[in-house]
Amino acid sequence: MRAQFVLSEIGVGLRRNLTMTFAVIVSVALSLSLFGGSLLMSDQVSTMKGYWYDKVNVSIFLCNKSDAQSDVNCAKGAVTEDQKKQILSDLHKMPIVSKVAYESQDQAYKHYKEQFGNSPLSSSLTPDQMQESYRIKLKDPKKYQVIASAFNGRDGVQSVQDQKGILDNLFQLLGLMNRAALLVMAMMLIVALLLIVNTVRVSAFSRRRETGIMRLVGASGFYIQAPFIMEAAVAGLIGGGLACVFLVIGRYFTIDHGMALATKLQLINFVGWDAVLTKLPLILATSVLMPALAAFFALRKYLKV
Repeated sequence: MRAQFVLSEIGVGLRRNLTMTFAVIVSVALSLSLFGGSLLMSDQVSTMKGYWYDKVNVSIFLCNKSDAQSDVNCAKGAVTEDQKKQILSDLHKMPIVSKVAYESQDQAYKHYKEQFGNSPLSSSLTPDQMQESYRIKLKDPKKYQVIASAFNGRDGVQSVQDQKGILDNLFQLLGLMNRAALLVMAMMLIVALLLIVNTVRVSAFSRRRETGIMRLVGASGFYIQAPFIMEAAVAGLIGGGLACVFLVIGRYFTIDHGMALATKLQLINFVGWDAVLTKLPLILATSVLMPALAAFFALRKYLKV
């Protein structure tokens, strides 16, 4: 097979179906951009889970005098010193507990003022209205229920709260957003494949005379199909290249500069450039193989070679 002939036929095909080729490039670029973005979102969720779950605390809030009048869990009155000592002793005996920190009413009041000092309610609160608590670091955050079952309902305990439940809601939302992006990506991918098939068929129909002559003189099926397959692969590669550019620009302007989320949201450990760069070869490979295979199967039926 002469490479010059194949390259010339690719150029002819791309110029002859310029509008449809442009539509293929745009569709491939958008679908693969969403594909790469979904992969990065999945990496981001995994990174955030590893970062935040490692910092999850279980809090045991103790009854104060105000709770004794309004909360059924504190009907027996405010927590006593003996009850606090017993709770702390039981916590240290539990093998799943890694670390226990005590927060007094004054410390809780100080933290509240730091976080919600501008709230109208903060001016009416006093330290004795705040709750003492034990902040517990677990060796395995998934075993929160062991702490909850051991201390919920105990005298002096108002409630047991797990921060992991709040994080789970956040990660469920992020996962839902990621699945929505994958759904849109799948729809765009189907559109791109249909455009590729139609473009290849239009190109084959417009050159049916040439392909007929090539069949008569004994040209092999692959020799006839190669220019059409390469046209689709080249258009897909251009689209894949654009998708890579979109990902790099998106990462640069949303996290590092422009929106600068890395500076504004320092509590979030964003995925780095290494995660982006490792996705680019996969996107480029997909952008070549997907159109080439679509063209190959479309031509087998259309050209009957």
